[in-house]
Amino acid sequence: MSDAGISRRQLLAAAGGAAVGGVMGAGIATAVSADDSARDQPERIPFDGAHQAGIITPAQDRLHFAAFDLADGAGRDDLRELLAMWTAAARRMTAGLPAGAAASDPAAPPTDTGEAQGLPPAQLTVTFGLGPGLFGATGRDRLGLGDRRPARLAALPALPGDELDPDRSGGDLCVQACADDPQVAFHAVRNLARIGRGVVVMRWSQLGFGRTSRTSTAQVTPRNLMGFKDGTNNITAEDPKSLAAHVWAAEGEPAWMRGGTYLVARRIRMLIEVWDRAALEDQEKTIGRQKGSGAPLGSEAEHDPLDLQAHGADGPVIPARAHVRLAAPASNDGTRILRRGYSFTDGFDPELGQLDAGLFFISFQRDPRAFIALQNRLGAHDALNEYIKHVGSAVFAVPGGTRPGEAVGAGLFTSV
Repeated sequence: MSDAGISRRQLLAAAGGAAVGGVMGAGIATAVSADDSARDQPERIPFDGAHQAGIITPAQDRLHFAAFDLADGAGRDDLRELLAMWTAAARRMTAGLPAGAAASDPAAPPTDTGEAQGLPPAQLTVTFGLGPGLFGATGRDRLGLGDRRPARLAALPALPGDELDPDRSGGDLCVQACADDPQVAFHAVRNLARIGRGVVVMRWSQLGFGRTSRTSTAQVTPRNLMGFKDGTNNITAEDPKSLAAHVWAAEGEPAWMRGGTYLVARRIRMLIEVWDRAALEDQEKTIGRQKGSGAPLGSEAEHDPLDLQAHGADGPVIPARAHVRLAAPASNDGTRILRRGYSFTDGFDPELGQLDAGLFFISFQRDPRAFIALQNRLGAHDALNEYIKHVGSAVFAVPGGTRPGEAVGAGLFTSV
């Protein structure tokens, strides 16, 4: 082991408030120590389970999403130990505890940044993903993990209508922190970035507010920044058959992906000012739903089925280029994805004289090719393209859930 590798491990240990040895020890991945056990937290969502939390968890109100690249010189052992440290910190923070146990040396930096002290966990979930670059899919296999790469994990190809900013795209790892309090979500990402310093560098991040989908039948359908209900027909946690068919990783995936899925993130800029000048009738024909009720055109209630065969005097009731027609499973050989997006606004774009706002789209699917096929269709034909631009893009493999004391992705490193 080089001197640089040793110092990097020492940095990880100091940042996370736990010792890191040659193999993952019980001290790294312990759920919660006895002397600072979690309080009775009605707003706590368990970190451990068959699947990572933050996928079918009822969508929270706020998001902080961050993508990281592995730092120059960081190796496979550094990645393994980082995931162990991240898991331990996330397990604590989702329980409403500081990211690390209290430091015994007051002269050392604190093991938690402190801005969430006194706040409840606010339904915090932390979800981790691994990008194709970690497996050599985008270049040299510097970690020696190429033989562990899931066959379905590859960089997304160029898609119709893409205007991607490379500084808002890609990444070797991702962290999705969702909570009902923006400070709790920010605190989670901030502390994970702090723990990872020296091993990973943040590539880009996105704050989100106002969920744009429902992932549980107990939730009402929210509205996006265009004012339309979004995610009416999304897959929900109460539909295990659809989850098994469309979301969870298929048989034949590596063992470390059992219970996992694939995450696609897209930063979609909405041309708000152009949209706001469109007539209500044009807006509804673009989407294929009524703006007020959310009902499909020609129907009365939001959850009425899409009647793609209905015709009126001027042609199809739901126009041929309407977004809901092109996105419907019936138009895509039954393809479905689990959507979990958020609205965003990043201030004002002086070059365009418009708000920099839109949808941070997140989807989970058992095969990223399902998203690719769907986006090829939408990107080529969707009437909505007049009002949106896809400016950021990334894909990640999301490992399965953990047992208490286990690190996310631990199986990736066995017998390597």
